[in-house]
Amino acid sequence: MKTKILFIALIISFLKAFTQDPNFHIYLCFGQSNMEGSATIEEQDKIQNDRFLTLQPLNCKELSRKKGVWYPAVPPLSQCHVGLSPADYFGRTMVENLPDTIKIGVINIAVGGCDIRLFDKDLYKNYLSTYKEEWFTNKVKDYGDNPYKYLINLAKKAQKDGVIKGILLHQGETNTGDEKWGLYVQKIYKSILRDLSLTPNKVPLLVGEVVHEKQGGVCAKMNSIINRIPMLIPTAYVISSEGCNVRKDKVHFNSKGVRELGKRYAKKMLAIKEKK
Repeated sequence: MKTKILFIALIISFLKAFTQDPNFHIYLCFGQSNMEGSATIEEQDKIQNDRFLTLQPLNCKELSRKKGVWYPAVPPLSQCHVGLSPADYFGRTMVENLPDTIKIGVINIAVGGCDIRLFDKDLYKNYLSTYKEEWFTNKVKDYGDNPYKYLINLAKKAQKDGVIKGILLHQGETNTGDEKWGLYVQKIYKSILRDLSLTPNKVPLLVGEVVHEKQGGVCAKMNSIINRIPMLIPTAYVISSEGCNVRKDKVHFNSKGVRELGKRYAKKMLAIKEKK
């Protein structure tokens, strides 16, 4: 009898160890430099919230973080030496507006300077060297020369812990003026859903505008292309960048602008959840 009870206890323990927590909501984040994190990390950005976590993408000794481990989400969230990302304030705003029983997790795999097709599972090899300089090629190497596969592998690991609830994208600067950009994004979105066994109605895609023309955005003409994405993807939503503060280069948002953009991503996601 004791042996039977012990066996049952072991089975229950095993099942608990491999059961998704439905209250752990996970969001996948990808794109280029603004999503990667190019803004200065300030003291206010280092405040932890135990309900907002990040799945560490890389081993970062200087941050005392190991790849594939959940940590309190304190920037940087992607590579070891980057800055503040919209993903930071997306997560912070989500936990502030959701019940205490809900945790938020993010996985941020972004590459500054990349063409969107670096995340195309069929074409990525053609875009491994969009820039020949080491600053770019080393970033790609950190993700095994295949950022898409890297993202999917981490996402599959995360699915053992929680439930993927959405995807955040900020990219477009490198593809400015490319009228086929929306089709590239559509293909990548469908690939993510298929490879992770997700359904679009449960996993919306949030796409942020690049620096707005009212802020003098160098790539602002790309926003007209970005704003057409919901016509190709019914479960896609565009996040306005109008009024978000920018750096001198007029390509990247500054810390204040990144915070505001991240909050807008969250407000849209919360609005989508309310409709459901």
